Amino acid sequence: MTESISEDQLDEVAGPETLPLDAWHRANGARMVPFAGYLMPIQYEGIIAEHEWARTNAGLFDVSHMGQLIVSGAGAAEALEALLPGDISALKPGRIRYSLLLNEDGGILDDLMVTNVTVEGGEPAYYLVVNGATKWDDIGHLREFLPDEIALNHLDDRALLALQGPRAAEALEQVMPGVADALSFMQGSSASWNGVDIGISRSGYTGEDGFELSVPAEKAEELAEALCALDIVRPIGLGARDSLRLEAGLPLYGHDLDEKTDPVTADLAFALSKKRRETGGFPGAEKILALLAHGPSAKRVGLLITGRMAVREGAPIYAGNAQVGTVTSGGFAPSVGQPVAMGYVEAGHALSGTKLTIEMRGKQIEATVTDMPFVPHRYFRKKS
Repeated sequence: MTESISEDQLDEVAGPETLPLDAWHRANGARMVPFAGYLMPIQYEGIIAEHEWARTNAGLFDVSHMGQLIVSGAGAAEALEALLPGDISALKPGRIRYSLLLNEDGGILDDLMVTNVTVEGGEPAYYLVVNGATKWDDIGHLREFLPDEIALNHLDDRALLALQGPRAAEALEQVMPGVADALSFMQGSSASWNGVDIGISRSGYTGEDGFELSVPAEKAEELAEALCALDIVRPIGLGARDSLRLEAGLPLYGHDLDEKTDPVTADLAFALSKKRRETGGFPGAEKILALLAHGPSAKRVGLLITGRMAVREGAPIYAGNAQVGTVTSGGFAPSVGQPVAMGYVEAGHALSGTKLTIEMRGKQIEATVTDMPFVPHRYFRKKS
């Protein structure tokens, strides 16, 4: 069952809410904290241990706070292209694309994943996964700007689990044989498991190979138990999810991205396909295409931090006595063995190797601009 969005429901946002797996998290020793309007597990056995487990085995993350939406109807691709800079019309069934919901000034309202879930002979349908903290704003924006004949459904009766790590495919194969091997990075499918349909995408936000599993909420605990019964799978909390995505150089909405940030400054121009760069037709296109042609005044960069003190969001970045930027994410990177950060600096200071300083708790900390990711991605791509 899915829920069709009404105007009244947009006013019914409250929190913090509990996830379908709330009791399961607590039974497994999780420490729960408010995040994005939900009570979420921040850690079980410890962030460093969980981080390293996900880098070497398979970690199970509960990301059920994220919004799962279906946009469908004749002309759905074209309607989405009026709001996103991606080439949605060229997205084949079963394929996934990272994209951005933009405002009229080219600012990023949210970053999201789009999967073409059109079935053969059926009407065009696209599955969107949006951020938890912004999903109600996203729904309101989509409902306002999508044509009335385009349906928008919120799959609020489904949980979303992310199985991530170098042994994720091995784990999934033991629970759902034949599924993992059929998918490459950024491909999606579905499978029947214990009497229910599971939406499966080979994607995630840790830089590791892995899968996101959309499961009916009442079956989420059963699926989590089946996966964590394997010796190679452990539950992982938000703390390690953040250190993993930071090492992977992946921006977090609300921290590294917001509606005042454009895709070019955010180093996300890859989300603009060649066709859309040529044809425009998306919100803020004139401004964004000009930035592509002439370069932005600032850029999101990676920073290797000297010493052991981590720098945090909001810390000012200096070149000499002049502030040239601000940290947007920072922390200790277990797989790198030192603190790292990402932030925005003026374009003239964005070249890899540039030495800068960051002020943190009254101390001046040395930092070096570096290419991202800090840890190489290990996405699974089949050889053609």
